[in-house]
Amino acid sequence: MSITASRKPRRSVRPTRRTTAPRKRGDDTRAKIIDETVRCILEEGFAAATAKHVAERAGVTWGVIQYHFGGRNGLLMAVVDDGVAKLLESLSSTDVSELPLRERIEVVVDTAWSCYSSPTSMAAFEILRANRGGPGGSSRRHLLEMNAAIAELGRLITDDPSNDGVAEVIWSTLRGVVLAQMIVGTSIDWHRERRALIDMVTHYLHEGRPENTRGRVLQ
Repeated sequence: MSITASRKPRRSVRPTRRTTAPRKRGDDTRAKIIDETVRCILEEGFAAATAKHVAERAGVTWGVIQYHFGGRNGLLMAVVDDGVAKLLESLSSTDVSELPLRERIEVVVDTAWSCYSSPTSMAAFEILRANRGGPGGSSRRHLLEMNAAIAELGRLITDDPSNDGVAEVIWSTLRGVVLAQMIVGTSIDWHRERRALIDMVTHYLHEGRPENTRGRVLQ
């Protein structure tokens, strides 16, 4: 007589914990490629930032570029997206509601400048300038995002809709200084321009609109 040991049904073995390592590696790779694209544009110029050359600089294959971005245009737009996202995040996380008017303007100007003069933003500026005649979908979307950033900047300073031009003035000033910095290829000491900008905006909001009684300048 043969004796057969009874077999218990097998249980499926599951991992004791789930890991996000593959996703993290993918995010790290994507961030590394974007950073290398930024450096390539600033060091060698926009034309040099081909997908093949960026892949060589980043130490990855063309297939990795294609997987994460689809191609060169997708890679370049990812740089712009990254710059706009960081700007919006910085502005939205800035709390100046309890500060006096001048200090509030100083914080907003310095926050916007730290983002707008960053390597990512300068590379994004170069990309948008070079692609201004390209397909309109991405350009329109980024224009709307930039308008949202300008509106957020203005709301941090004043809640009076009639003063919305203040944000445009600040934005235009920062853009002009960044453009000059890109042309000369080195950092610019803009302390004098910064002081003049803050003085002008403070004076305009505090004293330049005495006739305006409908809106309120945040004090």
